[in-house]
Amino acid sequence: MKLIDPIIQFHTEIQAIRRDLHAHPELCYKEQRTADVVASKLTEWNIPVIRGLGITGVVGIIKKGSSDRAIGLRADMDALPVQELNTFAHASQHAGKMHACGHDGHTAMLLGAARHLSLHGDFDGTVYLIFQPAEEGGAGAQRMIDDGLFEQCPMEAVFGMHNWPGMPAGKFGVTPGPMMASSNEFEVIVKGKGSHAAQPHKSIDPVMVAVQIAQSWQTIVARNINPNDSAVLSITQIHSGSATNVIPDEATLIGTVRTFSVDVLDIIEQRMRDIAQHTVAAFGAEVDFRFHRNYPPLINHPKETAFAVSVMQAMSGVENVDATVEPTMGAEDFSFMLQHKPGCYVFLGNGSGDHRDGGHGLGPCNLHNASYDFNDELLPIGGSYWVNLTESYLKPAAA
Repeated sequence: MKLIDPIIQFHTEIQAIRRDLHAHPELCYKEQRTADVVASKLTEWNIPVIRGLGITGVVGIIKKGSSDRAIGLRADMDALPVQELNTFAHASQHAGKMHACGHDGHTAMLLGAARHLSLHGDFDGTVYLIFQPAEEGGAGAQRMIDDGLFEQCPMEAVFGMHNWPGMPAGKFGVTPGPMMASSNEFEVIVKGKGSHAAQPHKSIDPVMVAVQIAQSWQTIVARNINPNDSAVLSITQIHSGSATNVIPDEATLIGTVRTFSVDVLDIIEQRMRDIAQHTVAAFGAEVDFRFHRNYPPLINHPKETAFAVSVMQAMSGVENVDATVEPTMGAEDFSFMLQHKPGCYVFLGNGSGDHRDGGHGLGPCNLHNASYDFNDELLPIGGSYWVNLTESYLKPAAA
């Protein structure tokens, strides 16, 4: 693997930054300390900074040469509301908050690249270093866009990266087209008429209506969606009643829908609504149907994906780049940026968890797991990828 020597030499300091961020996790739109650390380091390395996009977002700007070309590199900064089980020295110092998804590592990798690009970068144009808040459910990417990210920082393309547990450490994975799914949630309240359970004929039983709806919804993916398309409709909660001898007034169905295309999502939402409305009508009940679209599917652009693959292969070797990695039904708000700009999002293998120091929890090293920890061996790999990507994309014209 061809890593950049100055980034390797800077590993100890970047690791210290990463572990400091891990010890001080902050939830979405509360990343004030994290943003201060990022902005302070960028300023220390003579990189101009924009603050306030997306409330706590930070953008560093490195310009070299005379070209008007520009790209964006994005890292997320927020943590999760998880109680960490790890007890190593850099474990979370804030109860109920944890970097359980590796955003501390993403931030540190981009900082490592920023330092090198500022001091030694060989490119002609501008690179925007986007440190984004609120990826974990807060749609921080969209908030930065709404606040003028692409107007203040005009760029041709934007690139993102996420560590991926289970994939061998340092191996890259990517695919053109859909890479991650849309994230959507529903809450459907069936309104019936309660009664004594011994007198069911006096009720409109919302529990039985909800059961009918739940069973019918399971036919949508099986019978309304093209078998060549992927989709998930999961009912994860059913709430109703408070006593064994009372038929309640209401029953609530809650869950999630995941798809790789908006067209498939449109079909599922409409069929769910139709089935719910017609089912309650048949029983004489009513329904409050709520469907919320959180994040759109993350769809990599073919040209930028091919470019990213070429950079990864030149750096890591063809054998260490899976260019047709299996998409995941997980979601990512980098999808909003890819709706506005061409770009590519890649996975970087985090390994199987053997990298964790003594004192790690008993659970697996999976994303959103209380025993997770970012693999610091990835810091020079991710940093080198960002530098190689920038210098290849903004390569100076031949004299």
